[in-house]
Amino acid sequence: MSFTDVLFGRPLASSDERAEHIGVSAGIPIFGLDALTSAAYGPEAAMTLLIPMGILGINHIVPVISAILILLVIVFFSYRQTIEAYPSGGGSYTVATENLGEGAGLFAAAALMIDYILTAAVGISAGVTALTSAVPHLQHHTLSICLGILAILAIVNLRGVKDTGAAFIIPTFLFVGSLLAVIVVGAAKIFLNGGHPAPIIAPPPPAATTVKYLGIWLLMKTFASGCAAMTGVEAVSNGVMAFEEPRAKKAQTTLTLIVITLIVLLFGIAWLSKAYGVTAMEPDAHHYQTVISILTSAVFGRGWFYYLTMGSVLLALSLSANTAFADFPRLARAIAMHDYLPHVFTIRGRRLLYSHGIYALTAFTSIILILFDGVTDRLIPLYAIGAFLAFTLSQAGMVVHWMKMEKHPGRGWHMFVNGFGAVATGITLLVVLVAKFVAGAWVTALLVPVLIVLMMVVKRHYSRVKREMKDMTPLNLTNLEPPVVVIPMARWDRIAEKAMRFGLLMSTDLKIVHIHSEDEPVGIEEEWDDKILAPIRQQGFPAPELINIPSTYRYIVNPLMDYILELEQQHPGRKIAVLLPELVVRHWWENALHNQRVQLLKLLLLVKGNQRIVVVNIPWYL
Repeated sequence: MSFTDVLFGRPLASSDERAEHIGVSAGIPIFGLDALTSAAYGPEAAMTLLIPMGILGINHIVPVISAILILLVIVFFSYRQTIEAYPSGGGSYTVATENLGEGAGLFAAAALMIDYILTAAVGISAGVTALTSAVPHLQHHTLSICLGILAILAIVNLRGVKDTGAAFIIPTFLFVGSLLAVIVVGAAKIFLNGGHPAPIIAPPPPAATTVKYLGIWLLMKTFASGCAAMTGVEAVSNGVMAFEEPRAKKAQTTLTLIVITLIVLLFGIAWLSKAYGVTAMEPDAHHYQTVISILTSAVFGRGWFYYLTMGSVLLALSLSANTAFADFPRLARAIAMHDYLPHVFTIRGRRLLYSHGIYALTAFTSIILILFDGVTDRLIPLYAIGAFLAFTLSQAGMVVHWMKMEKHPGRGWHMFVNGFGAVATGITLLVVLVAKFVAGAWVTALLVPVLIVLMMVVKRHYSRVKREMKDMTPLNLTNLEPPVVVIPMARWDRIAEKAMRFGLLMSTDLKIVHIHSEDEPVGIEEEWDDKILAPIRQQGFPAPELINIPSTYRYIVNPLMDYILELEQQHPGRKIAVLLPELVVRHWWENALHNQRVQLLKLLLLVKGNQRIVVVNIPWYL
């Protein structure tokens, strides 16, 4: 077995696709890990905005999280209906394109691509933040650890859907189980102590109060930051085709379990934080800890369970980027099918997945991590804009979908749920955009139209290619004549002989071009008569023409290009076939040992040539 097979798994035949489909247990870590792990940073993102209120801010976290959970339930019911209506996979892009038009579809596509890239970046960054909370001296290596985890995730995902699900099941349930244990034990202590639990390790004291009242603006910013906990909810509707039959039913079950678990985690963390007096710390504070770290210490102390919990949080948060890896390639494929992205995204790789989407996501995520030094709080302001824009367009598209389904039972109820969801997520989108605009949301707001313009440029290119390539006429066999064949020849050798043999088969009009410097003592003239002309005349072939071109400055490519372009003008209506002898080495590094003029000449002919110039490679394999 090769090293590639060990690292990425053996290649899968197309007939193996059914075996790669997944069930509910694998669907939760693959499509739900992003949503579930947002419980580790969503409440903290909201609480960070309440730091100026000091101890008073704790009283507001439960109402804020409760409002976010109400919105989450609305979106949940909306996406259950989306799965029912689009059992072949109905993400925001598909729903918006089919029901609202291509313009709305492009908005959804751009928003989702940005959201998935940020999902990967924020998940990895938050996981590393959990690690540095437990081991503070690693804080200086944050970016390196982030990039290392990203590389591991890319390799795991290139092994295929089933292997990915199997790898992530244990970390997912360990994360959920440890946080549920913190919530259950913490709640039991609250009830046993009459609502006033005594923390084993006291939380760090809250910051000094600089704001006494929760104004509208601060409330909006707090709500907007907490909405980061809702990202990833759409993932299941995008990946319905990955499930076993009955696909829609299993996808709905998976989504239901994910949302119920997320509600318990979000509300439990917010409620315990209030009861134990846990507030968020400034990200740049000395000995910074996450809210989860402080809360676990308060409930269990810093024993083995603390490190188990923080380890599971690190692992799950880092792996939560897998939701983006699962959905981004599928989204890129859907967009590419409509010619708005390069067609390479539609190609299935050796493990029956769209591997070029994984390559692209890895590259973009690494760029984001490098630009923001892997710090979660610098990334959060960019987050959630894309998700809520996609939510809104998807639900609005579903309203139009149900309007078309006049005979569908329960049509009115479906329209109400999706309509209410569209209004709710639309209002939230505006709140998030306004509240986070200065903090960094303007970057996302700017990137969306930029991406749309780029996709339209790609679409225009493919449309032009289709127009030019389309030919409805029968095969044209008039005015056919052999081409003028040009063979660049530096010396007489085995590659030159192979090119001559092929050239004589193509045409009787051969031009052998030899470029030589003025101080070159001999060219190929001394071998021309004996080794080339004599055998040709003996077989009765027309003699080729030897073209000697002196090069004052020892240039090779430029004089040759000038001759070929001049020859093309001298023979209007005829093809000019340029045969390029090329040495093919066994090892890639051996290319550096040989002149690469052939590659440069080929590139120039493709750039400066036209329809009548044809380039033919004549390879010689060592």
